[in-house]
Amino acid sequence: MSDNIQPRGTDDATLAKPLYTPIKRRSFFMYAGATAGATALLLAGCDDDSDDPIMANTVNVGSGDVGVLNYAYALEQLEAAFYTQLRDGAYYRGLAASSAEKQILDDLYYHEVIHREFFKAAITAAAPTAIIKGLTPNFGAVNFGDRTSVLGTAKAFEDLGVAAYNGAGQYITSPLYLTIAGKIVSVEARHAAIIRDLVQEGSFAANDVVTITSANTSNVATNAAPANSSLERSKSPAEVVAIANTFLADGSKLNVSGLV
Repeated sequence: MSDNIQPRGTDDATLAKPLYTPIKRRSFFMYAGATAGATALLLAGCDDDSDDPIMANTVNVGSGDVGVLNYAYALEQLEAAFYTQLRDGAYYRGLAASSAEKQILDDLYYHEVIHREFFKAAITAAAPTAIIKGLTPNFGAVNFGDRTSVLGTAKAFEDLGVAAYNGAGQYITSPLYLTIAGKIVSVEARHAAIIRDLVQEGSFAANDVVTITSANTSNVATNAAPANSSLERSKSPAEVVAIANTFLADGSKLNVSGLV
């Protein structure tokens, strides 16, 4: 069965149309959620990976476009679960209702839940036998009563999400899908930036996530200084799940061997 099957009666232009239609939302994060949902529809495929004999106690995301979609869905499940549990913790409950920090965390919570549900609905509709199961998180290492622990973990998740999109782009077969994934990763980078600003103001472009190099572009005639160029770092699926799996319970750890 093909890895690039789309719902009947649709084409790339039709599926991509919502991305170019203005969306009236008060929240930037709600807009981002809608974008991710449209992309989920585009990437949906059909590749049943339930009979993986190599890593029977892990969740195999599959291969091809559907594998990338399941991979993203798995990470969104993990992030949504984290922000859900965060809102039950003493740190969050101690924030003033009108504080910017609480409102940011609320937006992130709603956004990640929207992402998770969009991915789930898209895969279920287009390739119901290919969708991975609901994952069970393990946040035993997180102290939800401590701001440093909570925001440090949120920072790790958001940075990981950006690096995951950057690294998975090469496994998307459709040029249109790749373009849309590029739009999504730019949105995800904004999520990482706002969490990083809560942890340490101005750290959103720190050298642990952005590689900054000096380009040899000095202009002799004008004595212009060499320009700086930067490239946000990426991680392969294997690198991403090595981190993500530390936050997943046994039986929910991810196997991304089909993506490479």
